[in-house]
Amino acid sequence: MTVFILVASLLPLVIPRKRTYIFRRRYAQRVERHNRMEMSMRQPDEPDMTDAQKTKGATSGQPADRKVVPSRREVWKMFDRIAWRYDLLNHLLSANQDKAWRKRLTALLPGGNDLKALDLASGTGDQLLALHDSGRIKHGVGTDLAEKMLAIGREKITARGLNDSLELKTGDAQNIPFEDDRFDAVTISFGIRNMTDVSLALREMHRVLKPGGRALILEFSLPTNGFVRWGYLLYFRHVLPTLGKKISGDDGAYRYLNETVETFPYGQAFCDLMTDAGFQNVKDNRLTLGIASIYQGDKI
Repeated sequence: MTVFILVASLLPLVIPRKRTYIFRRRYAQRVERHNRMEMSMRQPDEPDMTDAQKTKGATSGQPADRKVVPSRREVWKMFDRIAWRYDLLNHLLSANQDKAWRKRLTALLPGGNDLKALDLASGTGDQLLALHDSGRIKHGVGTDLAEKMLAIGREKITARGLNDSLELKTGDAQNIPFEDDRFDAVTISFGIRNMTDVSLALREMHRVLKPGGRALILEFSLPTNGFVRWGYLLYFRHVLPTLGKKISGDDGAYRYLNETVETFPYGQAFCDLMTDAGFQNVKDNRLTLGIASIYQGDKI
């Protein structure tokens, strides 16, 4: 709910009051468009999203109002551009919900203590630090391709005196640089939708997990309630990109965010991808009116 309070307070700064009635009038049209988009969204047995699929339906005669699927190629360069403002924007634009979601993820770790954890697309290290703060992680490793993001994360780890228990390394989630059956938990927060090959990343997560280990994936999703979805998409399409640009100075980064969220599988569709990758006991834990989810899956 805090997200929509934030929307209400910021909306007049971004969209003139006289235009807000337009969005209400078009509410039904928006819902209908997005229902069509979801029905046409890639199913698990179709090929993974690649740069060849830049526009859904572009080669299959589908309606022209389809959402463009942004290229994920070398997306780490974009994150390096906004690294200096990344944490501030995450906390501001989510009304600090991202902190609560990361903490919630740690509550879903597999049983036991002294766990070994791997955090993929670790960025500035907030999820890795949250894992440590759970008190159940003996050693944690975070990997990412964005070196400027990692540099900030390393500063955080050093400032807290955690260099003996946490480390950040350059690494690709689609080619994880560790041997099989290495970790008790593998996590990724707001990173799985940036993969050029989602199924490959999921298989890699499954590979490096020990038997009995668990994958935990925190990602944005789309609310199922029509009115909540309307407010959520209004925020994602108009408020977030505008504020993101003003604060970070990057015109495309926060436009990319809403475009990737709206074109990425969520709910049961994403659970099916995890099952196909070999995970069992797959579950979708919905957060904050369905605007985010923590997906969990076990390696048996």
